Amino acid sequence: MKHIVVLVLSLFALASCTQAVSGPDVQKSRTYLLETQEQVDSMRSQLLNNGRFSEAFLAQKALIDAKLTQEINVPLPKDAGGGYTHEVHKKNYADMYNAGRLYVLTQEQKYADYVTRILMEYANMYPTLPLHPKQKEQSPGKLFWQSLNEAVWLVYTSQAYDAVKHAVSEKDQAFIKTNLFEPMVDYLSEQSPQTFNKIHNHGTWATAAVGMIGYVLNNQEWVEKALYGLDRNGDAGFMKQLDMLFSPQGYYNEGPYYQRYALMPFVLFAQAVETNQPERKIFEYRDEILLKAINTTIQLSYNGLFFGINDAIKDKGIDTSELVHGVAIAYNKTGEKGLLTIADKQQQTLLTGYGLQVANDLDKGMATPYPFASINFGDGVNGDEGSLVVFRQNQLEDHQTLVFKATSQGLGHGHFDKLHWMFYNKGEEIVYDYGAARFLNIEAKYGGHYLPENKSYAKQTIAHNTLVVDEISHFKGNTKTGNRFHPEVLFVETDEEIQVASAKIDEAYDDVNFTRTQAMINTKEGKVFVLDILDVASESSHQYDVPVHFIGQFIDSTVTLEANTLEQKPLGDKNGYEHLWLQAKGKVEQPLAKVTWLKDKTFYTHATVQSTNHELLMTRIGANDPNFNLIANQALINRVSDASNHQFLSLLEVHGEYNARQEFTIASHSQLATLKNVSSAASNGVALYEVTFKTGEAYLIAIAQDAQSENASKTFTFNDSEYTIVGQVELIRI
Repeated sequence: MKHIVVLVLSLFALASCTQAVSGPDVQKSRTYLLETQEQVDSMRSQLLNNGRFSEAFLAQKALIDAKLTQEINVPLPKDAGGGYTHEVHKKNYADMYNAGRLYVLTQEQKYADYVTRILMEYANMYPTLPLHPKQKEQSPGKLFWQSLNEAVWLVYTSQAYDAVKHAVSEKDQAFIKTNLFEPMVDYLSEQSPQTFNKIHNHGTWATAAVGMIGYVLNNQEWVEKALYGLDRNGDAGFMKQLDMLFSPQGYYNEGPYYQRYALMPFVLFAQAVETNQPERKIFEYRDEILLKAINTTIQLSYNGLFFGINDAIKDKGIDTSELVHGVAIAYNKTGEKGLLTIADKQQQTLLTGYGLQVANDLDKGMATPYPFASINFGDGVNGDEGSLVVFRQNQLEDHQTLVFKATSQGLGHGHFDKLHWMFYNKGEEIVYDYGAARFLNIEAKYGGHYLPENKSYAKQTIAHNTLVVDEISHFKGNTKTGNRFHPEVLFVETDEEIQVASAKIDEAYDDVNFTRTQAMINTKEGKVFVLDILDVASESSHQYDVPVHFIGQFIDSTVTLEANTLEQKPLGDKNGYEHLWLQAKGKVEQPLAKVTWLKDKTFYTHATVQSTNHELLMTRIGANDPNFNLIANQALINRVSDASNHQFLSLLEVHGEYNARQEFTIASHSQLATLKNVSSAASNGVALYEVTFKTGEAYLIAIAQDAQSENASKTFTFNDSEYTIVGQVELIRI
């Protein structure tokens, strides 16, 4: 009986809304910011039908209806990000946006009045505001601590005002325009050229905000400024950002976390341009770069979360509102059914024209699996400034994924981590990137700012899985220097069992250059491992550290470790080393320095070939951290002292199973028997690496050093047998 009552009430609400939208005013055609009158008519008609769209409408209607009688709260700005006033102003633009959507769908005046009441409060307050009392150093705002948040507010509010403007009195329209929108646009543009003309995500938000409200208020001058910069000459502005911030494949210079953040203003302003000036063909611009960027953002995720490189908050994923809009707009433009699977995982229905199409097609069961793939994402305007290489084993959610980071610096949000890597398996991060040291919008934790440890630890090279020379970070930790250089990608090649990438960089250190080659191997016999070859060259002697930051419980090591159980000291005094407790160390005396750990139900062993002056260090984050800002994860470090030219030859092995429920353990010990560089004069310029397992499998990985194409062939001799390699790499059973 309860379900029947709910159904009756829902139908009554829908019927009431249908009556509301049947009046004479609704039939008038008008221009909307992001959708056509035809789409609006379709949305209104859909309210009579069962499905995701009408369900989302009823849910949103209930939330907003509960707020209509509440007192409007527009407090004087006082708090930094995450603080009370900051969050209230965010809530206000969200409420206005949602009420505006309801007005479009129902034409009920109460929703327009609600938006108007809030806007009138802001219009009364905004002209009196000084700079925010907690202003951030980059570019302060007035409503918010930084102008970035002000631009976000205007992006949302422009959509709300567009929805209701014809239901606002001419007097109130004039007051809101003169006292709120005009001064805010002036502040975000003419008074903030350092942000508005910047090729950066802050500039994207600012230009989108000004351009969108320009369309709403029919101010083409604002639109042109937004598109082409303050001087309108094309040296800055939205179009220049489309040119400069994405590679030809749609990879965003700052990495996936900021790619998804910048995606919202990119796609919303582009949708506004498409709706109001379709002749610009904005979604066709630069070989459909925006549509590529949306798909690239999805591809830069694992099990729903973005790869945590650079200044990333690691719990952000594909269900963020930015990508919800991006996926819906992309589907509206392309009809690619795999996007519906992503939309289904997002579990959010947009009350927009492009959201309607997604909801209806999901209701019809039209979704197909999204085609996650192994992709070499070139970085830089021309795609030739390094790359982010993503290797995937299959289409399952818990598949193995190797991420090889050979990108450019990534501007101010970049980390000093050239030729760094991560590994994922069974839905989890196994070899990890720390990401950003920040508790976003948690005011109690350093006001929601990036923590001091973001600079002193998270950005430093030792916080990543790559080479550190003499305990000094790449480019000596200087971002401007880092932005000048990028790795050179030598080759990327994949086949059914082996996927390989190789890159080098000469500028990270003054007199050291290094090349890294990584292969993810999934053999037909069921062996899963990552081969890691790090070649370091220098004319002088140095200390070389190669850390591996891992998630899981330490199980054992082949190295006899001397543990610091009574007293621990930091590993160093600067460049991130001051934040690592040295928990244990041992001299590597066996052929392989192995460390095994357990993550969930699977064992992982990292093995490195023994060399002269070789130590294994075990560390944990947390030293010199009096406010407990850092997460106390662990790492192993292979250290080689007094070396010039050196090769770190390592392998990450996936093995065994631990089942606590049924109380059995399989293959908890490493199955790796030998790992050797067996290159010789007879190998004819082909690097050869032999991998054998205790279970009997033996492989030869052959890597051509000078192959010119995937079809090039080269013959070599190994153990008196002749082999031919086609392309760059070959997996050979021996």
